[in-house]
Amino acid sequence: MTLKILNRNQIKYVLILAMLIDHLAWSFVPTLSVPGQIMHFIGRLTGPSMAVLLAEGYYYTRDKKKYALRLGIFALISWVAYSLYETRTFPTLMFGMIFTLFLAFITVWMWDKLKVHKAIKVIFVILLCALSLFGDWPIFTILWALFSFIYREKPVAKWVSFAIIAATEVAFCLILDSFLKNLFQLGVVLVPLLLIFFYNGKKGSSSPIHKWFFYIFYPLHLLILALLKMFVFAG
Repeated sequence: MTLKILNRNQIKYVLILAMLIDHLAWSFVPTLSVPGQIMHFIGRLTGPSMAVLLAEGYYYTRDKKKYALRLGIFALISWVAYSLYETRTFPTLMFGMIFTLFLAFITVWMWDKLKVHKAIKVIFVILLCALSLFGDWPIFTILWALFSFIYREKPVAKWVSFAIIAATEVAFCLILDSFLKNLFQLGVVLVPLLLIFFYNGKKGSSSPIHKWFFYIFYPLHLLILALLKMFVFAG
């Protein structure tokens, strides 16, 4: 049974809320605490879901250059806020989630339009994955977006590929660091639950606020959290 009650705009606001909960936890809640694990578990919803929706957005957008330019500009704008949020300094080589989404969009665009042998495309994907290491949710966001696009008309293959990438990401995190500390990584299972059972595939209102809210909210909330950590809760 599915409850197809949320359009794309509403899904995005759910993801924004999950992101905020996650970032609040990173800022103020111990990771090994129960509240910290729960908040980060919820936060695992945002990155992978954004990658899947980006592939869909690429397919339907009429002006791919404008879409890419918008992502690129806000990746640069977010650079300051993300650097301050993560390290309290600027400049750094840390560019945030919009940077990774920008690279994911370029990856999908290249795969779709570049007229070269597939082996050359694979090399470009590897290079873009490497470049994504300077962003948030690196590598796996690129792959989720790419395979969501490749299998956009084959939902079973799309979600099987998503699950394989997610399992690899979770295993990597659990092996790389403390198992208990990274249990929240299992929250990635929320992504197919949300997008399969609740997303109705409709765009929703065309009001500009729905297009621009995430781009504005992302750097703004990071900057506010950074300032709070630096000047209010400094310790």
